[in-house]
Amino acid sequence: MRIGLLGTGPWARVAHAPALSGHPDLDFIGVWGRRPDAAAELARLHGTRAYDDLDTLLADVDAVAVALPPAVQAELAVRAARAGCHLLLDKPLAPTVAEGRAVVEAAERAGVASVVFFTTRFQPGPEAWIGEQARAGGWFTGRAQWLGAVFTAADSPFGASPWRREKGALWDVGPHALSILLPVLGEPRRVTAAAYGPGDTIHLVLDHESGASSSLTLSLTAPPAAAGATVELHGEAGVTLLPESSDGAVPAVTRAVDALLTAARTGIPHPCDAAFALRITRILATAESLLDGGAP
Repeated sequence: MRIGLLGTGPWARVAHAPALSGHPDLDFIGVWGRRPDAAAELARLHGTRAYDDLDTLLADVDAVAVALPPAVQAELAVRAARAGCHLLLDKPLAPTVAEGRAVVEAAERAGVASVVFFTTRFQPGPEAWIGEQARAGGWFTGRAQWLGAVFTAADSPFGASPWRREKGALWDVGPHALSILLPVLGEPRRVTAAAYGPGDTIHLVLDHESGASSSLTLSLTAPPAAAGATVELHGEAGVTLLPESSDGAVPAVTRAVDALLTAARTGIPHPCDAAFALRITRILATAESLLDGGAP
């Protein structure tokens, strides 16, 4: 499969570009970015071509990997799908439900595959654990704590990200937590509570169709010594914790590429496709409305 990379920021440099250039079943055709000089440098590092014109790149590839802010991603994903390109996207899918729906509809109309990169879902140990707990069922409550130090650690490459500053932990790490809880506990019937904590920290409570409830604590402003992610389930099978993974970002992106290749070849949607990411976007938008004082 011929693939192009859209984006030249820290995530594109440390994760996407190495995974695409090192994948045996990909032909890494080129890089497009909003900063041509950065695109040229990233392309040079990986022995590929920098494109000044996005439409030219889309015409030269079968798929695109997108490493751009959510609003930019949503717009360009629609454009890429209409050009017949399969989509490897990042979370969150889009900053609004309407923009996310546009991506899903464009992919469906074009008949292209989509995979959204929720990091934990492409790590073998955690993904196997999610499947096991979904099959076990009988869960009573779930708890997810996703505490990042993006805005408090001096060396974070993402601390200056404008969209993270604007949207905060809800939209950055919230998708990770939800991508784990939803396959196990089912769709939420409603978000029953949302409250702010220190910094950009938020607390959510969800009521799931399975009868279980879950709570989420999300932050990008945790003290570095307190940062980390925990997911805990309580139910008929007892208590279980999401296992840690020692995998880095590049192996996880490589597995996401494998998933896209399979979905494109078979026509069978991946569990983490754009439609799944849209369901998560709806939850995030509902929580955001509650936090802003609106009706759920």
